[in-house]
Amino acid sequence: MGHHSEAFIGIDTSKLKNAVAIADAGRDGEVRYLGEFDTTVAATRKLVAKLAARYDKLTFCYEAGPTGYGLHRLIESLGHACPVVAPSLIPKKAGNRVKTNRRDAEGLARLSRAGELTAVWVPDERHEAMRDLSRARGAAVDDLKSKRQQISSLLLRLGLHYPGQTTWGKAHRTWLSCQKIAQRESRIVFEELMGAERQAQDRVDRLAAAIRAAIPDWSLSPVVTALQAMRGIDLIAAVVLLAEIGDLSRFASPRQLMGYLGLVPSERSTGDSVTRGGITKAGNRRARCILIEAGWSYRYPPRIGRDKQAKVEAAPEAVRAIAWQAQTRLSGRFRTLARNGKRPTIVVTAIAREMCGFIWAIDRAMRQPGAAQA
Repeated sequence: MGHHSEAFIGIDTSKLKNAVAIADAGRDGEVRYLGEFDTTVAATRKLVAKLAARYDKLTFCYEAGPTGYGLHRLIESLGHACPVVAPSLIPKKAGNRVKTNRRDAEGLARLSRAGELTAVWVPDERHEAMRDLSRARGAAVDDLKSKRQQISSLLLRLGLHYPGQTTWGKAHRTWLSCQKIAQRESRIVFEELMGAERQAQDRVDRLAAAIRAAIPDWSLSPVVTALQAMRGIDLIAAVVLLAEIGDLSRFASPRQLMGYLGLVPSERSTGDSVTRGGITKAGNRRARCILIEAGWSYRYPPRIGRDKQAKVEAAPEAVRAIAWQAQTRLSGRFRTLARNGKRPTIVVTAIAREMCGFIWAIDRAMRQPGAAQA
């Protein structure tokens, strides 16, 4: 094989082996399957060096997945481009029913050469660590909810009903500690579940404390402070949003951010017929859920509570103005849509979509010179 100018390399990644295919530049360039290679750093370096000796320019690519971004960082450190591809946006033939590692690698190489692949945003290692931390807390919260549901289900079967309105507060826990269960076996189950619930709560508290301790050293710390001026967004919600979305400056407009989070209507149009459905639910589910939850707070009239006051005052003046504008706009919008007979779930989704615009504006305001010190 002679020396060529450019090549596109598709990698189908897995735990132990990476399937690799290469496509020569040009519409009629040859596409070859190179085989499977170990996922070790040494094997990857050797492969890249071998290909670099034959081509002036190399462009690698692979699908985003459970193998993470280590391969991307390694190849980029060797001086070659390696976009990580969004799996849901890879063009696929409707009639193709055969899927193998070789076919996937060759398909990635061809599509990369044709410019048909969409790259995802790759966080740096620090940002990825913050994302892992926020997701760990989210998993701990889900586990805590599961433990509490098991306790509630057990008590329901035993005919024990809490007379109060709000559960898992001080009064509810006092009530739980006073319950007398006749059967020894059921009492053991109840005590074990209560112990598991306390451990799950402690885990949530530890992870939340770790997030608070890590924020000052994070590059997005000023934006975390600024977002808390928005109604419905506390410290944890702000961290989750920024950890999942990443650098907001990569979105040229609020509409792009809305589309990225899957908060825009789906559409199926043909000819003169235009049909719009529910939101696409594309993009990041965790960030979208945070915005939906925050949207419910705008069903109340605009106001800044005592607990929220300190968070608002910590933000720059420009951010405070945007946050208050968001309150007045979205609170009125919520009531208007509700009066028009829209279902509450549809209303809160519309509010969450508009929140994206204000969040985008806050990030842009924070990027102005001297904004973080204002």
